[in-house]
Amino acid sequence: MADVVADEDTPRVDAHAHIFTRAMGFAEDAHSRPDYDYPVARYLADLDAHGISHGVIAAASLFGDNNDYTLAALDAHARLRGTVILRPETDAATLHAMADRGVVGVRLQWRRMAQFPDLSSDPYRAFLRRLADCGMHVELLAGGASLPDLLPRFADSGVRLVIDHFGVPSRDEAERRAGTDAVLRALQQGNAWVKISAGFRMPLPIAEECAARFLAEAGPERIIWGSDAPFVNWETKIDFADTIALYRRLVPDAETRRRIDATAMQLFFT
Repeated sequence: MADVVADEDTPRVDAHAHIFTRAMGFAEDAHSRPDYDYPVARYLADLDAHGISHGVIAAASLFGDNNDYTLAALDAHARLRGTVILRPETDAATLHAMADRGVVGVRLQWRRMAQFPDLSSDPYRAFLRRLADCGMHVELLAGGASLPDLLPRFADSGVRLVIDHFGVPSRDEAERRAGTDAVLRALQQGNAWVKISAGFRMPLPIAEECAARFLAEAGPERIIWGSDAPFVNWETKIDFADTIALYRRLVPDAETRRRIDATAMQLFFT
């Protein structure tokens, strides 16, 4: 594992991590069931150990729509923001109350879905409008092969879109190019961002290819970085320092990384 590096080039914002305890209870359809806890105190200790000042908690599908632990962490720590999992029928008052507590978006975990809801009709049409009205974004996790069809469905909703994990690029070259093209079209329309997070979950050449295209064709104003701590299913293969080392490899220019930090601060903390 990589040595810890903490200096002026260390990321300021980790825009994708999960916190949990097993006491929360796993969802019936959880794809993984970690045999450990990763509480907020441990996450904050990891941030401090690497000189990272701010963090964004991504809702984890492992626990369904149990958002209580994330909300309590946001109440207690001003340096954190978070996303939640909600039913599309959630009303505006609930959304505004959550926004006041530090919730910045709603995560749609659609990676394993064969068919997607119709976003042009209720309940999703009204839900996306309510999210936009209270300043929240959609955090979308979906397979790259689905993005050419799926991303345009968000374009007319007015809601901001944050695309997780490089757009989950396919290992098939043609599918990967089509998915990355779709991500870039969304970024270039000005209301979407992409996370270069969880790069360790894909072959390094694919992470390098996608990151290079995002930087060259969209720029750091459309990119944010996240660690994906605590690296579920990869815990014995990677640690926090490794994710920072990978980030530096994908984005070797320090000034570009500072601009990515500025993007995250503006998107989540202003």
